[in-house]
Amino acid sequence: MEETRKIELSVRELVEFVGRKGDIDVRFSRSDPDAMQEGAKLHRKIQKEQGSAYRAEVNLSQEVFEEYDGESMILAIDGRADGIFEARLLDAAEKQGQSAIIVKDFSDKEKAEGQADRGLWFIDEIKTTYRDVDSLTEPVEVHLSQAKCYACIYAKDNDLDIVGVRMSYCNLENEHKKFFYYIYLNEELSVWLKAMTHEYSKWMAWQIKWERKRNAAIRELEFPFPYRDGQKNLVIGVYRTISRKKKLFLEAPTGVGKTISTVFPAVKAMGEGLTSKLFYGTAKTIARTVAEEAFSIIKDSGVLMKTVTITAKEKICVLEKPACNPDECPRAKGHFDRVNDCVYDMLCSEEGITREKIISYAEKHNVCPFEMCLDVTTWADAVICDYNYLFDPNVYLRRFFADGPERDYVFLIDEAHNLVERAREMYSAVLVKEEFLAVKKMVGSSDYLHKKLSGAIEKCNRQMLDLKRQCEDFAVWEDSDSLFGSLLTFMGVYESLPVSFRVEDQELLSKLYLDVRHFVNMYQSMDDDYSVYSDYSEEGSFRVTLRCMDPSKPLKQCLKRGRSAIFFSATLIPVKYYISQLGGTEEDYAVYAPSPFSKEKRLIAVARDVSSKYTRRGQGEYEKIAEYIKTFVSAHQGNYMVFFPSYKMMNDLCSVMGEMYIDEISFDEGFDTNNTGEKKEKNRICFIKQKPGMTENEKESFLGSFDGANTGTHVGCCVMGGIFGEGIDLRADRLIGAVIVGTGLPQVCYERELFRNYFDEKNGSGFEYAYLYNGMNKVLQSAGRVIRTADDRGAILLLDERFGTTQYQNLFPQEWYPFNYVNRQSLKSLLDGFWAE
Repeated sequence: MEETRKIELSVRELVEFVGRKGDIDVRFSRSDPDAMQEGAKLHRKIQKEQGSAYRAEVNLSQEVFEEYDGESMILAIDGRADGIFEARLLDAAEKQGQSAIIVKDFSDKEKAEGQADRGLWFIDEIKTTYRDVDSLTEPVEVHLSQAKCYACIYAKDNDLDIVGVRMSYCNLENEHKKFFYYIYLNEELSVWLKAMTHEYSKWMAWQIKWERKRNAAIRELEFPFPYRDGQKNLVIGVYRTISRKKKLFLEAPTGVGKTISTVFPAVKAMGEGLTSKLFYGTAKTIARTVAEEAFSIIKDSGVLMKTVTITAKEKICVLEKPACNPDECPRAKGHFDRVNDCVYDMLCSEEGITREKIISYAEKHNVCPFEMCLDVTTWADAVICDYNYLFDPNVYLRRFFADGPERDYVFLIDEAHNLVERAREMYSAVLVKEEFLAVKKMVGSSDYLHKKLSGAIEKCNRQMLDLKRQCEDFAVWEDSDSLFGSLLTFMGVYESLPVSFRVEDQELLSKLYLDVRHFVNMYQSMDDDYSVYSDYSEEGSFRVTLRCMDPSKPLKQCLKRGRSAIFFSATLIPVKYYISQLGGTEEDYAVYAPSPFSKEKRLIAVARDVSSKYTRRGQGEYEKIAEYIKTFVSAHQGNYMVFFPSYKMMNDLCSVMGEMYIDEISFDEGFDTNNTGEKKEKNRICFIKQKPGMTENEKESFLGSFDGANTGTHVGCCVMGGIFGEGIDLRADRLIGAVIVGTGLPQVCYERELFRNYFDEKNGSGFEYAYLYNGMNKVLQSAGRVIRTADDRGAILLLDERFGTTQYQNLFPQEWYPFNYVNRQSLKSLLDGFWAE
């Protein structure tokens, strides 16, 4: 007989999973005011208005025993009621006047007689909204279901035969309220809740059986490869971090096997019951592929695991363009009525979860594959996804991270150096004045509702115009409350619109609303780690930006949702910077994994007689740099990359090289070297350039040209920090050398200077935080394209006088030592000796 399993779940989890039904319809997305600061304030105000006998924020819990398919379990349901009070139903309703609606929800009508005059205990469920509460005719079903759960628990705990529920809705702008009163028999509520928990137990029984099989297989799992030097210590370090509920910041150069070295111990921790779910966060698609390969290796070792990769809606949608509403998408109609059966069918029928299977089962049950994929994550052992689904306040997976107790999740954050800038963007917000004006004109004033919405948008536009008149180029604002008030009004009008409301471009209106909602949410959580400023885009559009300067606080809050986090990258230098920006503490761990590759197979050369500084750029400096590049790529036939700090410098230098070496080099089509039409000779060095906004086919074609079987020398000109600056894996002869032109520092601008001033005041490291670390990370990532395996051999040339200073060399990885200083005369002999070996 298997042990009875105790399963913790919140009231919200239960009712939202079992009780959901209806259509997908995002035409008028509604915010969740209760999750916003303004909603929380109004929540507390309503509670205080109820008097001293009113008990606010009452924790309630109940354990329900269930059996299903031979599995015994205890569902430990918990939640927090907004309020509990005692009153006669009629007296309570009379206080609310016409805003109260009384509903006696008895199936046994005889037992309902006389209950209106009886003193009852009421569970109060408060919901704040921007909608017109006077237009409400009934509560939202999931809201009422939550309150009924609380009422059932409270009635049982206090031996009540009858209990009341009050649904309290309040408008955030005008604070108008509407109340719905219900009275229930305890025995009927108990039957209703039992049906909910029994349906949930079906899923839990499946999960218990699955976890039993999975954990048994994991306990037999051995590391799938022979350990490289230092790799076993790395694996042990990850496991200990998880077991001790800490965070680990891991710098692991290429070749260490960092992906499998983090996935393996995390899976082992799952087998020991330390974690129930792994979240593997990535910044780019290529990293998700690497994660999938690592989990596939684990599965090939005999482990049963269900992993799911969240695919972008646009890539998996059955329509040419997503239109998530029942009028335009047949699968949106009644989606929530069918999706649970769809997911359960796939879980019981399939061992593994793939994108193809999700698409197949979604078609079988006529549901949206994207929304189904999100539902599958609830039952998956590991979820591979973009950072957004873990940290972005707009799209994070609410089913795991919205509320309830802290969980035992483990976060594996790949290429973690990318998360700093990504997080700053997630917690920042931008509004563009011209977009308000365009939407206002599009909405028009054909009737009352259109005129009302247009007026609310115009109010925002006027506030933006007022700020614009005070901003010549750039302005920092200490107070923008007047704009905030106008934005709240627009949200209120938008959210009160009926679902049938239509405009010419519904998507344009929806985008403006979502931008405003995000701005409002960020504004309400703004503290000293934010700056509000206005400026103009390159096209001349006026913008107001709420910029998150330091994302560590919100990231730390996100990470509290799990037990442990592993941040890993080849370029977490300096690690203290990343610990400070990614929500780490002094109690967390940092580990450097030495490179397993032979230093004899890598050449690092530094030239100190050239510079990419703006004050030095010109024909003379470019000719010296061009000579270095030509010497470097001529020393040994093969494939090379040259990384530049910008497209402009890349194009300018290519022009200089084309003029200097007109008989020795050629460029791909589209680059005019005054040699157009001349047939390329086989002995020429062929250059190909990255272009802005390349399509997927163009990217593949660019990388495909780096062929180990090339008969001549092939040079790719790329931009540091761009699509070819990291995440590409050109092994062996596909890439044998890289030239790094400049230090990669971001261009000096108003926003970067804001960062500099902010961190100068905070820790005295303004230049480092705003410029240096960002630029050097691009340098390290670009150089990391060379030497991907133990058999590779390659050379790296750093071109900038600043690479010769201690400030920059302190950021060199350990495997770069020793390196060689060179000039234009000594470079050739150094390379000749290296390649001769």
